Amino acid sequence: MNNKTRGRKGIIALVVVFAVPVILAKLALEMEWFNRAATNKGELLDPILHLNEIDQPEEPKWRVLYVLPSSCAEECNNALFSLTQVWQALGKESDRAESLVITTELSDQSPLKDLEAHQIIRLLKTDSQSVNQVFKDVSTDGIFIVDTLGNIILRYPLQKEQQEAVLHSRDILADMRKLLKLSRIG
Repeated sequence: MNNKTRGRKGIIALVVVFAVPVILAKLALEMEWFNRAATNKGELLDPILHLNEIDQPEEPKWRVLYVLPSSCAEECNNALFSLTQVWQALGKESDRAESLVITTELSDQSPLKDLEAHQIIRLLKTDSQSVNQVFKDVSTDGIFIVDTLGNIILRYPLQKEQQEAVLHSRDILADMRKLLKLSRIG
């Protein structure tokens, strides 16, 4: 075997070693041969909604958001409970986040006295038309996470049973902790 043949084999081997993994990776992505991992527990909203139309906070904070419905039943009470529990469970990171409840002229007024007494929850009063404009085709019956730029990014379903609400609060807390850990803003 001469040097030319050995050199060609070396170049071919080098190309195969570097090109084959790239080609296999491209095929794996295009053919969806694997499950794409998602670490968030909430439902990712697509397209992202923008809260800036009704809320311009003074300082950037991550927010756990709930829109108070016209009738506050068990699901509503569990959601309000979850908002306070998540904020308290954030501990030293709680200064980077806030719980926000949006109320409209159609919202049930009965839980407002308790909410106003809480220093934990910030109330935002607006009109229902503005809320409908922000949420467009997305139902407001859920708990939402809002980033520091006012983008509503994650949604969590409401729970009828308090035990289920506590378990879902853990999911919200886990996502909030990840977001606060990865973000230097807020």
